[in-house]
Amino acid sequence: MNPAADWSAQLEDIQAKVERLALRHAEAGRTQALLQQRVQQLEAERDSLRQRLGEARARVDQLLARLQGPQDGQAAPGAAEGR
Repeated sequence: MNPAADWSAQLEDIQAKVERLALRHAEAGRTQALLQQRVQQLEAERDSLRQRLGEARARVDQLLARLQGPQDGQAAPGAAEGR
């Protein structure tokens, strides 16, 4: 081969590699966007679950307080009403 053909072959090889790299970069960008969207969804779900957990803990605390009731042997308010 002559030197011009060598350069031409090298340039074509570099061009093909650059095109593949550009495609991979675009694909990585799309993947990153999808992953960011999923992270936002999971963060929202986590926040919702944390809120529900806090509410459930408050209800459990209220129930425990009702079960403990007055310590002097009197019935808790509302106990005679069948609650």
